[in-house]
Amino acid sequence: MELTQAEIDERTAILRRFRSLLEQQRDKFREYLRVLESQSKMIQEENTQSLLAHTELEQQIASHIISLQKVIKPMELMYQERISKGRGDVADIPVLQADLERLQRQVLERNQSNRNLLKLHMSQIKERMSTVTNPYRHNKSVYAQSAQVASMVNISI
Repeated sequence: MELTQAEIDERTAILRRFRSLLEQQRDKFREYLRVLESQSKMIQEENTQSLLAHTELEQQIASHIISLQKVIKPMELMYQERISKGRGDVADIPVLQADLERLQRQVLERNQSNRNLLKLHMSQIKERMSTVTNPYRHNKSVYAQSAQVASMVNISI
């Protein structure tokens, strides 16, 4: 089976684009993993402002990964249809895909550990809040007392 130059160029373009997308996604997963590791430290330090910033950054990275995945799926189908059947010299694509799967597992594991750590800290905070006593609990409030106010006024001359 002899390929024309146009077919070879098309296959090369598909391969390059697919590889580029996989590398972008791999980089995003690495960034996501770094954010999750940093977020774990913020949970332990109970730094709520930084934790909020990390959560927002995490959401942005996750949405970018999802949008990349939407582009990668059709490219993967094109890759499988046009390239993988005819050529065996594209060994770096399976390596990239295996690396992506490994990073996805690491992200899921780190995310789960952060959730568990956050639950633990939340329960500790609830316990601390339950031990706080209100020093004014048994005192009557100035505003809750009924004032002795006259109900009749004597206006005599």
